[in-house]
Amino acid sequence: MLNERIRILIVEDDPDMAELISDLVEAEGWVPVTASSAEEAACVLARESVHMVLVDHNLPGTSGRTFAQRLRAQTNIGIVMVTAAGSAADRVLGLETAADDYVVKPFEPIELTARIKAVLRRTIPSLKPERETEREGESAALQLGDWSVDLKNRRATCLSDPGKSLTSAEFALLEILAETPNAPVSRAQILERLGSESDRYIDRNVDVLVLRLRRKIERNPDLPRHIKTRRGKGYVLDTDEGGLAP
Repeated sequence: MLNERIRILIVEDDPDMAELISDLVEAEGWVPVTASSAEEAACVLARESVHMVLVDHNLPGTSGRTFAQRLRAQTNIGIVMVTAAGSAADRVLGLETAADDYVVKPFEPIELTARIKAVLRRTIPSLKPERETEREGESAALQLGDWSVDLKNRRATCLSDPGKSLTSAEFALLEILAETPNAPVSRAQILERLGSESDRYIDRNVDVLVLRLRRKIERNPDLPRHIKTRRGKGYVLDTDEGGLAP
């Protein structure tokens, strides 16, 4: 991966916007691949590999959100929604259904590239800073109910349903909580560790990410045994109910 150029699929029906994003991608040394619809993007993915997908919500035919949901069901590739639909409800719904991040048009070029880099670091371990990789190498494995989590190699396996998987954002949240098990981590700390800019996430989106993770690893998300809320303090990974493997 270190010697392979990052390929980013840009799904955007506005030619000017597609060209702008392609230029930003190329300026970072990545390779842009473009598609003007979800159907065309599916054809691209069928014949070549990419490392991330940037997708607009308002596409002709199949919507970008539906495309992202279908893609997420097949792979854990990084997905960033780039769209003019920028209400809080839109952002929450986009993150809850499929996306790893959400960028609202018009955006600052530095904001988009920063968010792409953050998602790439979460989805491609070889792109992580050396000190972060070393810290993960010292971490133990996690056993959370039916889930076996290998923090070093960034793998999460549901033993009762191997078809289940975690998105990069969900795994990143689990990593953050696992660094200080049985101790609360505030929303502000979670935002900082996710590599956020000043307004990258609203607090509600952190709650949505927690809810997504609970739905996957908890037998009863309404009565979580592993990811618990500490009122006024944040979220806690309770390893007493699961355990850190030696």
